[in-house]
Amino acid sequence: MTKEKPYNTLTAYYQYKYNSKVAKIALNGNFTCPNRDGSKGYGGCTFCSNLGSGDLAGDKNKTITEQFNDIKKIMENKWPNIKYIPYFQANSSTYKPLDELKKLYEEAINAAGDKIAGLDIATRADSITSDVLEYLGKLNKKIPITVELGLQTSNEETSIKINRCLTNQEFIDCVKKLREKNIEIVVHIINGLPNENMNDYLNTINFINKLDIQGIKFHSLLILKNTQIEKDYYDNKIKILTLDEYVNIVVNQITHLRKDIIIHRLAADGVIDDLIEPKWTIKKMVVMNEIDKKLRKENLYQGIYYEK
Repeated sequence: MTKEKPYNTLTAYYQYKYNSKVAKIALNGNFTCPNRDGSKGYGGCTFCSNLGSGDLAGDKNKTITEQFNDIKKIMENKWPNIKYIPYFQANSSTYKPLDELKKLYEEAINAAGDKIAGLDIATRADSITSDVLEYLGKLNKKIPITVELGLQTSNEETSIKINRCLTNQEFIDCVKKLREKNIEIVVHIINGLPNENMNDYLNTINFINKLDIQGIKFHSLLILKNTQIEKDYYDNKIKILTLDEYVNIVVNQITHLRKDIIIHRLAADGVIDDLIEPKWTIKKMVVMNEIDKKLRKENLYQGIYYEK
């Protein structure tokens, strides 16, 4: 925690670790997922967009170097001494043969050059083969590797409803294997999934607290066009959280979250043109400020209610 925030922020963590401004550049390596291609299921998670939750990542029709340089030009104009973390964001970004992954990852690393601060890879806990794990372990000895894993919820009944096609045990096993390679892990969770309540939200945090993970991203459920969750919404199967409800949930989760975990994100991003609900998510800074305001007003901070 810092003097500025009552929780561990990513900005402060990067400043401490690198003593520099750090930018993550979201890239699209044209991946898919095992619950899209039939390996474990079809259609993907019900909330996931056609872009595989990489709506703000680069253009998959461009090379990785081109995607990287498009953003790099903007960043360097603002912060000349910035460092970079290439971030493979869309779909399951370990879900290719090892030789193809090497080309993609190493192209991104080369694009960052001497300003590289690490490599960040978003994927699923069932999509890291043993040979990919070995490769990432070796790469982690050269530059810091972070793997982001989509958990979304620890409630396995909800998991079935959202077509996650992934068990909690698979998630636990993957975390253990990555940590054996000293690879940092960031977990994604979603608040507002069908029929979940505060008990579910806190159970998910308690599940995460027991794992050797280093970071977390909080998201609100987004109803996006051309997703299964859009159909469920119009069939009145989904209750949309209000801003106040979301703020209350996240504040409760932060107060129960283990104190050493870094909070990488407090609110979801989505392409405005594809967003159906909730509209309040468009003003991301407002959401973040409301969370901060509630924590300060009630003299709360990360981990105040954490119990081993």
